[in-house]
Amino acid sequence: MELKTHKKIDSRFSGEVLELKEGYSKILLRTISEMAADEEGLVHGGFTFSAADFAAMCAVNEPYVVLTGADVKFLAPVKIGQEVLYEANIIENNGKKSKVEVVGRVEGKEVFKGIFKTYTLDKHVFDNH
Repeated sequence: MELKTHKKIDSRFSGEVLELKEGYSKILLRTISEMAADEEGLVHGGFTFSAADFAAMCAVNEPYVVLTGADVKFLAPVKIGQEVLYEANIIENNGKKSKVEVVGRVEGKEVFKGIFKTYTLDKHVFDNH
């Protein structure tokens, strides 16, 4: 299946698409030193959230899908050098609105879980015509 959305995402910071199916995506975030929040190697939560958001957008996989809300839990810290595997599944689809469950795991242990609310627009959010 071809990726139709968020094509300019930098995989170094938001993850790499490993698998893409109807209503599902699998994203791998390889954490790097630029993601460190402190000298101990804690990955800033913004990067783990970004990869989860990207996984949700890929599960919907529509060109003009946007995030409208999220309810997330950071379940465990992520350290530089760890790889986080995200799986996203659409759990509710009402026309242009979807809810996507995303779970992030490091070596099988859940480190992130959330529900992402999305909306699919007919045209780009910046297209004023």
